[in-house]
Amino acid sequence: MKRNLLILTAALSFSWALHAQTSTDALMMKKNEICFAFMYDQGNWDQYWEGTTLISNANIGTFTRHTYMPMIVYGINSKLNAMVTFAYVKTLSDGGQLAGVQGFQDVNLGVKYQIIKKETDKHSFSALAVAQFGTPMTNYLSDYMPYSLGLGTQELTGRVIGLYEYKKMIYARASAAYVWRGQTEVERSYYYANGSYYTTFMDVPSAVNYQAALGSLLLKNNLRMEAMYTVLNCLSGDDIRRWNMPQPTNRMEVSQVGFFAQYYFKDIEPLKRFTLMASYSQVVDGRNMGKFTNIGGGITYQFTF
Repeated sequence: MKRNLLILTAALSFSWALHAQTSTDALMMKKNEICFAFMYDQGNWDQYWEGTTLISNANIGTFTRHTYMPMIVYGINSKLNAMVTFAYVKTLSDGGQLAGVQGFQDVNLGVKYQIIKKETDKHSFSALAVAQFGTPMTNYLSDYMPYSLGLGTQELTGRVIGLYEYKKMIYARASAAYVWRGQTEVERSYYYANGSYYTTFMDVPSAVNYQAALGSLLLKNNLRMEAMYTVLNCLSGDDIRRWNMPQPTNRMEVSQVGFFAQYYFKDIEPLKRFTLMASYSQVVDGRNMGKFTNIGGGITYQFTF
């Protein structure tokens, strides 16, 4: 019921599945290279976990979240890249009387550093580190879940990534991250979260994020396909109380499988700087969140400055 990660990191928010050159992959831009990306994701659910119990709620019906995400990546040098990402979100449902909202959500600033890369004729291994900072772009209402645009808090994320490649055709990637979250201010002076709190501030639980991916480069390296398994678990928080609204203090846990494809137009001269992306993901287990199904797509344009 919270931000769908992919996101992100996301995020996922969720969305959680798209790749251009993101904080969860091991791609690096060369010095003075710039990549512009625009990605779209639609997530839907008609069931959600109230604590660990999966239920339906006719007062919500089918919930839908649209996420539009522009991104810029710049190669400071071949080992250090900078990233800027922001999101515009629209939420709605086909049941009940509550209205959805739309607007700018959060902006994320990040750097990715390639710690080491070792290559032989057949094998390649690289390790990377990522640091990110996220903050709300607007004064949106975070305590209006599941319709709220986001969690309304600052985030600091540290991530490590390992990548193994075989003959530059098959690869396996794993990453782990710690996401520190601060507080969000809400429009009520009392709330219950495993105890009574007389304040307008809520502590948003920090989280850990793990991802494993297996991929391959096909069609003379013009097509990249990848399967992923992603886990995001909050380290504290409370459960949604029976038939109550969720709130930013909830302990969210999610396990998600996803598939991703990216096509490079390397052999078509007018389009060789462009790529197209498509993704699909499904939440398979969770706690205090919706059972999301996500589909997405995007386009990138890359050039040397």
